[in-house]
Amino acid sequence: MLKRDKQKKLPKHADQLAHLLAEFSTQEPVTETGPMLSSSLSAYMSAMGRKGGLIGGKRRMKTMTPEQRRKVAQRAAKARWKKEKKL
Repeated sequence: MLKRDKQKKLPKHADQLAHLLAEFSTQEPVTETGPMLSSSLSAYMSAMGRKGGLIGGKRRMKTMTPEQRRKVAQRAAKARWKKEKKL
């Protein structure tokens, strides 16, 4: 959820107010695109996650030693066999 910007109070001192107004007048215009739709945001995030997942496993296997790969495989096999079958 987007947070709302709290409206800042204007400074009471004249010099500070003049400085603030000068900053506002020289800033680039802010263009708001509006909130992303939940469906487009969800699709975007799932694509990002998939991309990272496809790269991550291959890179992990390249950096692991054969002994480390064997330990991971044994642990995974034990976890699979430990589960009770659903009827």
